[in-house]
Amino acid sequence: MTDAQSLQSQSESGVLEAWVPLGLVDFDPATPLPAIQKQGLTPVRLAWHQGRLLEPRPLTADQSPPSRMVLPRLVDCHVHLDKAYTWQEHPNLSGSYGGALDANLQEHNTRTVASILQRGERALERAFGHGLRAMRSHVDSGGPGAEPSWEALLTLQQRWRSRIDLQLVALVPLEFWCSAEAEDLARRVAASGGCLGGVLTPPCGSAAVTHQLEELLRLADRHSCGVDLHIDEADHGPAEGMVQLLKALRRVPVQVPVTCSHASSLSLLPPPRLARLGERMAAAQLRVIALPLTNAWLLARSDDATPLQRPQAPIRQLQRCGVTVAVAGDNVADPWFPGGDFDPLALLAASMPLTQLLPWQRLGLAPFTTAPPAILQLEWDGVLRAGAPADLICMEGQGWSDLMRCPPQRQVLVNGHWVSSPGARP
Repeated sequence: MTDAQSLQSQSESGVLEAWVPLGLVDFDPATPLPAIQKQGLTPVRLAWHQGRLLEPRPLTADQSPPSRMVLPRLVDCHVHLDKAYTWQEHPNLSGSYGGALDANLQEHNTRTVASILQRGERALERAFGHGLRAMRSHVDSGGPGAEPSWEALLTLQQRWRSRIDLQLVALVPLEFWCSAEAEDLARRVAASGGCLGGVLTPPCGSAAVTHQLEELLRLADRHSCGVDLHIDEADHGPAEGMVQLLKALRRVPVQVPVTCSHASSLSLLPPPRLARLGERMAAAQLRVIALPLTNAWLLARSDDATPLQRPQAPIRQLQRCGVTVAVAGDNVADPWFPGGDFDPLALLAASMPLTQLLPWQRLGLAPFTTAPPAILQLEWDGVLRAGAPADLICMEGQGWSDLMRCPPQRQVLVNGHWVSSPGARP
């Protein structure tokens, strides 16, 4: 019987031996420290019963090394399900930020509940099969496409709730939160367990922007909604939005979590200024979601030159300041980015050259594994320990190179049951 056949034959209870990142496994305190390989991996025996992991056991040096790697089911904390798979009908052939805005508006005006249900169902099927357990989707929440978008995604949220935890963020122009309609939308978002969002791109240094942010923060706190902003997604005006947000938070402190998605232009700050800003962000308990693929595609684009600097969230500098930073997929086959497939392993492999994160280091792997569930405030932090969900991604390989060369074939364990996946062997 092959490895794949033996895995598929197990359900409810099972066991496997695999290489696991040491930072993602929590052994019993009495367990002797396992051997650590130079890639940050350790060989572990994982067993589960009735959908929960039993105590992980390290393999000893005299046992055969495993032929598989295991990660927990993963989380993509910033996507756009409402516009996914629309590139074919609404391409952005200039590859520019402005071109993406124009094509997005054209697509938005064509939306129906049926079209978003169809594309959203496809996206969630791919995400589930690839090993995602939770997602946060921003939803265009103004204009004629807003109502069908929310109706369809609320339907999908309920339809998929036993397989994928789907959070929704109301994405609107920032000034919307000062309008008469703001209260109704905030109430609807709160009922879905979602967040309030908006966009801050330079120039955004006016007093009006500060006022709009303060109104958003008050509304979010009143309705117990988190905040997730598209902020500083730009190749100019370094950190203008972040400075405004910190100013607003001093005036309107809130109890709800505040997340900053993109934060690309922060990388343009001189190192001393970035360090001071990062310390202020950590003190304000801001979380950051880096989106390297879309940012690398759109920002600093020139018709006649290859950009030598591509703005992206300064992940390691912010981590050193104590800011939790996740990496997410953002756009999939829409006007903002023509690639992607809701595959967290492909995202990891594609992001490594752009971010130069090292997955064999704890802080290099955290943006893909433990930071996303922390930002989404999920019950499980993604660490493999006794009593944790038996939710795993299992793939052939003995090191990170096997994972990064191409999206690997995999099998996905959900509540102790193996499910078919797009990359699974027959």
